[in-house]
Amino acid sequence: MKNLFLVTAPRILLGLIFLISAVDGFWWLATGMNLIHPPTSARGAAFEAALQDSGFFWPFVKAINLTGGLSLISNVVPAFGLALIAPVMAVIVLFHATINPQGLPVAAVLVVLGLPLVWAYRDRYAEMFR
Repeated sequence: MKNLFLVTAPRILLGLIFLISAVDGFWWLATGMNLIHPPTSARGAAFEAALQDSGFFWPFVKAINLTGGLSLISNVVPAFGLALIAPVMAVIVLFHATINPQGLPVAAVLVVLGLPLVWAYRDRYAEMFR
């Protein structure tokens, strides 16, 4: 039961968040419209538009979201999936902390779901710090 609440539930929820983000991002690439889009400040919208207009970065980030999300949901190399999306999570948290504060609850959810997974997979990351 402990594993369910400390690892499995956060792993699946975080995976779903990033899978939905990837689907929404690829939908935007195909149609120019978002399926879901939370309220964004003017500066936040400008930042997002710059990423989308770069021509390469938006599809790259969405591919990372898709790969990491599927890895977490399927429980196939989940530590690797978390490592893939960790930089994206850091940017999301910093984005909401500095540019788009109305999204801070989203950032908090990512932190709350990500921290127990980092702790659970810490033995897999240990080698990187030796």
